[in-house]
Amino acid sequence: MKTKNIFLMIYLSLFLTLAVTANEPYRVGTTAASFLEIGFGSTGAAMGDAAVASVEDLSAIYWNPGRLPYIKQSEAQFMYQPWIADINTSFTAVGIKVQGLGTFAAGLYQVAYGDMKVTTMQQQDGTGEMYSANDYAFSLSYGRKLAHWFAFGASAKYVAQKIWHSQANAFAFDLGMVVDTDFFSPTGDRADGLTIGMSIANYGTRMRFDGMDLLQPIDLYPFEAGNYAYAEGQFKMQEWELPLIFRIGAAIHPIASAKQRLTLEVDALHPNNNSESVNLGAQYRYTIPSFGDFYLRGGYKALFMVESQYGATFGAGLKYILMNNLAIRIDYSYRDIGLLGKMHAYTFSVLF
Repeated sequence: MKTKNIFLMIYLSLFLTLAVTANEPYRVGTTAASFLEIGFGSTGAAMGDAAVASVEDLSAIYWNPGRLPYIKQSEAQFMYQPWIADINTSFTAVGIKVQGLGTFAAGLYQVAYGDMKVTTMQQQDGTGEMYSANDYAFSLSYGRKLAHWFAFGASAKYVAQKIWHSQANAFAFDLGMVVDTDFFSPTGDRADGLTIGMSIANYGTRMRFDGMDLLQPIDLYPFEAGNYAYAEGQFKMQEWELPLIFRIGAAIHPIASAKQRLTLEVDALHPNNNSESVNLGAQYRYTIPSFGDFYLRGGYKALFMVESQYGATFGAGLKYILMNNLAIRIDYSYRDIGLLGKMHAYTFSVLF
């Protein structure tokens, strides 16, 4: 009991600290692999990215690996999310729940920027060649409940970015924790009480581009004869940090019954490349026995962020139970990103 109270006080202290601190200047645009900040998973996206304490599907790999033990079945998931400027993003994952050992998962994040014309200073309308750019990250994750009120999870990631013949890569880790309490529980059960979650994402090495596109012919002494003119030289690019994100959130369940469940969550974020912000989210679940579940979700992303383009989010979902412990799940989310437009995400899952 004493240990539980210590953990609870630490979480609440961190939460309150994040809510009142700022990190000016905000270092906007000073990190690599910004696709890691997009948000993967229709459930969390529909809840305004407020998912660190309540997500219960395989997208926990992204939001908080400490929530992986809370998935009820093994699961395979695929998410497709068209992004701004004809950029396409996707997330593919498989998670296996092993009784007594925990949950093992693997995930692949992908971003495709499409084909673009190769141009030069002399041929500004194009050389006739095309090039493409792609980002991806591969993750191996594990989560387990160490006590009936405490869970822990971790992910190891390989992150890579490629543009034409140049690429950069890095290795990173995600860590997450969850504490279940019986505070505000309408049933007295910890599973229906206040849940506090925390995650640290993308703690790892720096990225630096390298490749043949950075090779250039140079003449060290252009006004002298007899030297090696147009020797091969290479630009040495600067190293950039990954977008480190610290999330801490709290979720409560004002309605918790066999047929209905309402979840309300608030998350505070502390990134290394922007101002602190707060995300709000809500989910209502209605269960029909022997059929499945219906979900309605809503939220608001990036409250208090300086010059934010984010706003309201909405979404819905359906889980349909098949035979032999199989089920399928379809989730949808809508996000308003101001000047950048309206974004939609579609997720399909198989539970087994």
